[in-house]
Amino acid sequence: MTAPGVAPAPAEAVAPEGTTEQPLPALDLLAQLTNTPPPPETPARTVARRVRIWVPLLLLLVAVLAVVQALRPLPDAILTSEGAASSVALDGRFDVPWPEKGQAAVRIGGAGDVGTFGEQKPVPTASVAKVMTAYVILKNHPLKKDEDGPQIEVDAKAVADGTSASESRVQGLTAGTRFSQQNMLKMLMIPSGNNIARLLARWDTGSDSEAAFVEKMNAEAKALGMTSTTYTDPSGLDAKTVSTAVDQLKLAEEVMKFDAFRAIVQLPNSTVPGLSEPLINNNDDLLIAGLSIKGIKTGSSSAAGGTLVWAAYKTVGDKTPLVLGTMLDQHVTGADPDGANSLKLVKQNSKKVIEAVRAALTSAGVVKKGQVVGYVDDGLGTRTPVVATRDTAAVAVPGQRLELTLAVGEKGLPAKAPVGTEIGVLTIGTGPGAPTVPVALQTDLSAPSLGTKLLRLR
Repeated sequence: MTAPGVAPAPAEAVAPEGTTEQPLPALDLLAQLTNTPPPPETPARTVARRVRIWVPLLLLLVAVLAVVQALRPLPDAILTSEGAASSVALDGRFDVPWPEKGQAAVRIGGAGDVGTFGEQKPVPTASVAKVMTAYVILKNHPLKKDEDGPQIEVDAKAVADGTSASESRVQGLTAGTRFSQQNMLKMLMIPSGNNIARLLARWDTGSDSEAAFVEKMNAEAKALGMTSTTYTDPSGLDAKTVSTAVDQLKLAEEVMKFDAFRAIVQLPNSTVPGLSEPLINNNDDLLIAGLSIKGIKTGSSSAAGGTLVWAAYKTVGDKTPLVLGTMLDQHVTGADPDGANSLKLVKQNSKKVIEAVRAALTSAGVVKKGQVVGYVDDGLGTRTPVVATRDTAAVAVPGQRLELTLAVGEKGLPAKAPVGTEIGVLTIGTGPGAPTVPVALQTDLSAPSLGTKLLRLR
């Protein structure tokens, strides 16, 4: 019922159910009006899409790799002779007058080996073994040229050994008397005292036997590369003490570096206070032969025959190289009491070699100024030539081949340097007295470029 004076409210129209569309929100309507359906997929569009995705990633990876290549450490540059001569030979030819049998070897100090003869098989050394005994003593107890050194007491065993008529020995010793180390070395090397060799071995090790000293002898032989040498006693009387000519040459070169040793072995005789008779060298006829022979040691026994390690000098120009040689296993035919005649044979045969080598020694130019002798290799494919800075000669025999060895200077290899910068040394030959020549850059040495750094594989 309607109140009086009030118009009745119009009735709401009721739309039929499910027939009226609802208006879309504004954003959805806009999207519907502007959205274009995606074109159908094709292979070209697939490739294009993948390019858009992967190219940026690849570019990023390349950039990272470039940074890594540019910043990672460079390989160490080296000075190498690869691609240049590793040796040089003197013109001409020289034939060594080798013995008919046995074995021998010759070396020129600063030049290297002249040659070897015979099969280098271990053979008894006889008293040549005393060279190693002296070497060990001087390494453990160094002496200056004119220094007496410590006093060494003669023990009863050395006195008793001195009465043995079957071996070389120093006689007339009295237990308790003392001799300087230098005089003991004279008794060892000049008359070849076996009893002195054993006494020095006991003194060095503070032992009642020589076994510990023999171990030192073998250790030194190993250190010197004497691979075919075995010492079983300090005197060489034992036939099981064996070596080769080549091995003994290695020892000779080292032991002749001792001033005190050189002064002793060049003596044909010597008088030692406290001994009733002078010491006479078994090598005295060679030492006074006018061939500038300055030692080193003879040896002889029935097993070894005659053995000899020798040293001689020859002045050529302004150089006086040391010429070293060894000769082992020299046996005469016929009677040979204790190897006495074989000792004469080895000295005769060695004298022929010494005479021939000294006569053939000559000085010859082996390296010329400006000659390429090596390269600085930066490890990245660039090699800068290195040249000798002056003409250089060497003393050797005709036909002898000398090794060429490059070494970096004290300051090391620079990363870059101008042409002419000295960066190392070339050694011509081997051993003490080998001539050397500074080497310098033939062209500018430049640091690796950025492109080289980026493209390197190592």
